[in-house]
Amino acid sequence: MDREFEEFIKNNIPKIDGFHPHFKEAIEYILTTGGKRFRPKLIFAVVKALAPSMLHNSLYAGLAIEALHTYSLIHDDLPSMDNADLRRGVETLHKKYDEVTAILVGDGLNSFAFEILSKSPFRDDVKVKLIRSLAENGGIGGMVLGQAIDCHFENSPLELEKIRFLHKNKTGKLIASALEMGAVISNRNDLEEPLYNFGLSLGLLFQIQDDILDAVSDEKEAGKPVNSDGNKNSFVTILGLDRAIEEANREAENIQKLLSQFPENLRDSLSLLLEKYIYRHITK
Repeated sequence: MDREFEEFIKNNIPKIDGFHPHFKEAIEYILTTGGKRFRPKLIFAVVKALAPSMLHNSLYAGLAIEALHTYSLIHDDLPSMDNADLRRGVETLHKKYDEVTAILVGDGLNSFAFEILSKSPFRDDVKVKLIRSLAENGGIGGMVLGQAIDCHFENSPLELEKIRFLHKNKTGKLIASALEMGAVISNRNDLEEPLYNFGLSLGLLFQIQDDILDAVSDEKEAGKPVNSDGNKNSFVTILGLDRAIEEANREAENIQKLLSQFPENLRDSLSLLLEKYIYRHITK
C-alpha cells in the first residue's frame, strides 16, 4: 500500500499552467519528500479491516489529509512561527525557495485537499461527510485553533489541562479525523465516534512523545530541529522529562485499552500499524 500511495501522489500532483519559475516544482518537492504518511495510513488501516474493496478509493482521502497536513507543516515552519530550517530531513520550503512561495504553496495545498475529495469516486453523501470531517478538524475549530493558542501563549506557561486542550486541537483532531474518515468510507456509522475518540487519545500520545523526542533526540534522527520547545507549552517544558514520560506511559496504556474494545479485525489492523509508535518515547 505504501508504494501504491506514493505513486498515487505523484500521479495526482496538481496541474499548474503558467510561467512561474518554481511554483510547480515547490509543490512536487514538498509532497514527495516522504515523511511517515501516518494520517493516510490510519485511513488505510481502518478501510483494510472494515471494507477492503474500498481500499483503492481510500487513496483519495489519504492524499487529501496528507495535503492538508503538509500545508500545516509548511506554515508551522515559517519564520513568523517556528522559523525552522529542516523538515522531514530536507530544507523547509521557505529556506529552499522563499517565504512567499512557502505561504502560497501551503495555501494551495489547503484548497487542493478539498478539491481531491470532491473528485473522489465516492457517493456524494460520503464526499460531504469526508469534506466536513477534514474541514472541521483541520480548520478554525481544530488544528488552526490549536496552532493559534500555541503561538499566542509562547513564553506564557499554561496549566496542564489547557495544554491538553491545545494539543487535542493542534495534533489530535487531524489524527481523529483520519480514523473517522476511514469509518465513513467503510460505511460503519457505528464506529465513527469510537474511532474519532480513539484518535484524540492517540493524537495526545503522539504530541507528548514528540515533546519527549524533541528533548532527547538529535537533528539527524528527528529530521527537523530539536531542543526548540523551550519557550512553548510542551509537556516536557511544563512537567519535566521524567513526568512527561510517565504521562506518555499512561496514555499508551489507555490506547491499548481502547484498541481492545474494537472488533478483532479492526484491532489487529490498527495494532499492526501502531506497534512501532505506541512506546516510541522509551526506545532511547
